[in-house]
Amino acid sequence: MPAAFSERDLRFMKLAQAAAEQARAAGEVPVGAVLVRGDEVIATGFNHPIAAHDPSAHAEMVALRAAAQALENYRLPGCELYVTLEPCLMCAGAIMHARIARVVFGARDPKTGACGSVVDAFADPQLNHHTTVVGGALESECSAALKSFFADRRRAVRAARDAARGAAGSDELR
Repeated sequence: MPAAFSERDLRFMKLAQAAAEQARAAGEVPVGAVLVRGDEVIATGFNHPIAAHDPSAHAEMVALRAAAQALENYRLPGCELYVTLEPCLMCAGAIMHARIARVVFGARDPKTGACGSVVDAFADPQLNHHTTVVGGALESECSAALKSFFADRRRAVRAARDAARGAAGSDELR
């Protein structure tokens, strides 16, 4: 049973979806994040590990870095993070270190999700900081964006492969 989300949650998740579209436009996996304190947007981020040549350039990490710079503090207590995809273990660790109060995510990630899909990094009572995590905000829309991105990517790979085969075939006929 999905959690009930407030209008505020949905408003910020829509901003995260807009950030995800920036990633898509750049040819990156469409994941977006928005970090807020109260009703103020502190920072946004979108996936761009390919363009940045940086395996840590996930949407959450980008938003956390920008927020830390904006607030001049590596700890971000009282802040909430909205992200279109369930955070991975790397991002979960950074979220905990930043002392984020709450994470709201859209789509679940059955391959690398660290909020319950694969592991639940936030459920360990031994850790000294506890972040509230709620998943499933605009889940179908967030999932659809990811599914369409990967379907488009698979089509492009097939088209390129078919074009290469066609060019090789015409070279053999000469």
